[in-house]
Amino acid sequence: MRLSLGFSPCPNDTFIFDAMLHGRIDTEGLEFEVFMEDVEALNRRAFAGDIAVTKLSYHAFAHLTRQYALLHAGSALGNNCGPLLVARAPMSAAQVDAAAIAIPGKMTTANLLFGLAYPNATDKRETLFSEIEDAVLDGRVGAGLIIHENRFTYEQKGLVKILDLGEYWESTTGLPIPLGGIVVRRDLPADIQQKINRVMRRSVEYAFAHPDEVMPFVRAHSQAMEDTVMQAHINLYVTAYTIDLGEKGRDAVQQMFRIAQEKGVISTYEKNIFTDAG
Repeated sequence: MRLSLGFSPCPNDTFIFDAMLHGRIDTEGLEFEVFMEDVEALNRRAFAGDIAVTKLSYHAFAHLTRQYALLHAGSALGNNCGPLLVARAPMSAAQVDAAAIAIPGKMTTANLLFGLAYPNATDKRETLFSEIEDAVLDGRVGAGLIIHENRFTYEQKGLVKILDLGEYWESTTGLPIPLGGIVVRRDLPADIQQKINRVMRRSVEYAFAHPDEVMPFVRAHSQAMEDTVMQAHINLYVTAYTIDLGEKGRDAVQQMFRIAQEKGVISTYEKNIFTDAG
């Protein structure tokens, strides 16, 4: 069976998907047509309903729970790994509320968390995540919400951290921060959903056990990123929760959706958001 598969070129995604795409594990007869795009582009593709399996920000998934279900394997979820709000100089909460803020996409989890922390900040400018630092530096915006590898480079460029939104989430909930997960279309048969989950888990476990074998694929899509930055990126976003969310990981996702609904960031969502593990 051939399925469309979407994920980003970021190191954490290429790291976990390498084995299932390159014959390193048993895919149980599944084959994949890959769409490698920025997470916000993947979000838009999922809203259009034209992809079977995809990486999705948890914010986007909160709006798509009737169309997609979450795999237990593949999630980027952990501690001290959240998006950062950065600026050229320290800012008060009132200054943030009044400023233009560059965000990596309306449906990113970064924007959801920013909305929870700064509900009165409304001047948001959607900006490609890799261009947000420059937008802050040249004064097009007052502050920017950075994700992915940019959290490792902003200080080198002279920017300062205003708030770590991961720390904000963890301090208010006591739970790890859900950033992105792998979802499957609900109209796929249950046995296929379970098979995808098994293959995803197998691929993550292979990457952990054989990192040297999967790193060439990571480097090929890392946009000339230094190896130390790539590895820091992987270490931050690929964790035990990526193998399996477990009870604590599932609780974190459900809490995020509940709090976001209470604060009006999202509307109604399906309470049964997970696939059967299989």
